[in-house]
Amino acid sequence: MRRRILAAVAALVLLLVGAGVLLAYVRGADARALAGARTVDVLVVAEPVPVGTPGEELADYLTREPVPARAAVPGGVTDLRELRGKVSTVALQPGEQLLASRFSDPEDARGPGVAEVPAGLQEVSILLEPQRAVGGRLSAGDTVGVLVSLGDPASTHMVLHKVLVTQVQGAPVAAPDAEGTETASSVSTPAPTGSLLITLAVRAPQGESIVFGMEHGSVWLTLENEDADTSGTDVVTAQNIYGKATS
Repeated sequence: MRRRILAAVAALVLLLVGAGVLLAYVRGADARALAGARTVDVLVVAEPVPVGTPGEELADYLTREPVPARAAVPGGVTDLRELRGKVSTVALQPGEQLLASRFSDPEDARGPGVAEVPAGLQEVSILLEPQRAVGGRLSAGDTVGVLVSLGDPASTHMVLHKVLVTQVQGAPVAAPDAEGTETASSVSTPAPTGSLLITLAVRAPQGESIVFGMEHGSVWLTLENEDADTSGTDVVTAQNIYGKATS
């Protein structure tokens, strides 16, 4: 038994010594590789950087490392002052060098499929089944009417008109038109199989109406272009539904 214990201890010691020798060799190889080669300091991502991170907040995510000059990626950022006033347009992962091409001005970072919010308005998002959102044919830049249905007593009313859609998530992407870019409302697209997250630009009172409808009833959207006739709406109930249908 004593011999077995001594043999195990000896094996462990040899393993530790071997690991130390290998580590020293690897470090020496790195040093030899850098010896005689011109090196430059680069900024490297040490912690994941989320999309939309301001350049002024990057310091805690980065580390500075020396690399051979030929290994430095063109367009690398060497001074964070270069990124002042900009935000990351993609998620950055540990190990990659910091590149200026992955940052842009905030107003340019919204990307395709997102409409600019008009001054004075705010955004609210609602989750709807495709049939409640024009079959999923909505896209950023469209304008919609908002219908709210409530119960006890049952009623439906179109409470808002010409509300701007700023983003639609979950809808299939339409093929671009040969003559130019068009909204999804004017192009045939596959029907979505899941719910759509639709973001609208609204005034504060409009946001209240939409949220109330989502919380206490149901909401439907209609596609309203600028020429759509929005007159003649009224609260529809069980008492006047048939008269409304024939008017």
